[in-house]
Amino acid sequence: MKLFLIAGEPSGDRLGGALMAGLSELAPGMEFAGVGGPAMQARGLSSLFPMEELSVMGLAEILPKYLHLRRRVREAAEACLGSGAEALVTIDSPDFGLRVAALVKQAKPSVRTIHYVAPSVWAWRPGRAAKMARHVDHVLALLPFEPPYMTAAGMSCDFVGHPVVAEPRASEAEVQALRERLGTGPAILVLPGSRRSEVTRLAPVFGEVLARLRHRHPGLTALVPTVPHVAGLVRELVAGWPVHPLVIEEAERKRAAFAAADVALAASGTVSLELAANGTPMVIAYDMNPLSMWLITRMARIDTVTLVNLVSDSRVIPEFLGPRCKAEMIAPALLGLLEDAGQRAAQGAAMELTMERLGQGGEPPGLRAARSVLSVLPG
Repeated sequence: MKLFLIAGEPSGDRLGGALMAGLSELAPGMEFAGVGGPAMQARGLSSLFPMEELSVMGLAEILPKYLHLRRRVREAAEACLGSGAEALVTIDSPDFGLRVAALVKQAKPSVRTIHYVAPSVWAWRPGRAAKMARHVDHVLALLPFEPPYMTAAGMSCDFVGHPVVAEPRASEAEVQALRERLGTGPAILVLPGSRRSEVTRLAPVFGEVLARLRHRHPGLTALVPTVPHVAGLVRELVAGWPVHPLVIEEAERKRAAFAAADVALAASGTVSLELAANGTPMVIAYDMNPLSMWLITRMARIDTVTLVNLVSDSRVIPEFLGPRCKAEMIAPALLGLLEDAGQRAAQGAAMELTMERLGQGGEPPGLRAARSVLSVLPG
């Protein structure tokens, strides 16, 4: 039996690698083809072309590569059809993967099409589910409340757990070593995003927040985990902060930083789940181009963007979005979190419930995803 898999981002590659590991365990001898990165290649995938060609975001970035990406869509579809694969698994990156699925389904309807990571139709653009259902048979969802949205559109769907529950954690020794280095004042984890536009917009605001906190807590320290492609920009922007931060790139030290911090100030996104996994109380803040912010606000179907709030059915994580993303509003919320044990306990309960609902303590998500894929394959 053969599967054709497509991932277009590092996060999708990690999901694909875990899925392939689960499939190899449950169905030894299964063959794989498609597009993927290091994690999928380590499981035996020979990538049709470099996955990095698909890791583009934003209109300005995509337009110059539009014709090339169109060729890659057709090339991937033809390779899938020519491989004899029983199923196509597209992993996140819907702009590319679902176009491939449409061509494959049109040419050979018997090929099962599976999409891993349900689109967030519960947040905005609900029509995406119905559009996807034209070409997709089955969906693997990361969040427990997503399956009903997919089944309502005509696809089968299984909640398979979120990968955050299976990610490695820092050891107590690693956490203790970092805490000893930080001193006795409060340690604040500062996460201004992983994209250049996010970091450029948020770093000055976050620096001003630290300036306000230092008046109350002169001994505070700041930890800034980052990723290699924006590390240089981060170092440049934090150089003028009133609290000289420790910028961290290495994965092991990042894990220790998440666990060692007293509180976190973070851009919105899945980072809130990483913080929840480590039990780190947080405040979320985010801003973008005013027109983009206005459009998203108009289209939004939810009253919170923080996944911990959504999964736990609570609203205990404070958010400061768009025009509210200002130091004078964020700083009091962080101070309250640092100084009020009740607030920290409320967040702790919500984070614990979130991790439980995402599958912590159960079968690893990669194995659950593999079982779900096998359940819809022919024969």
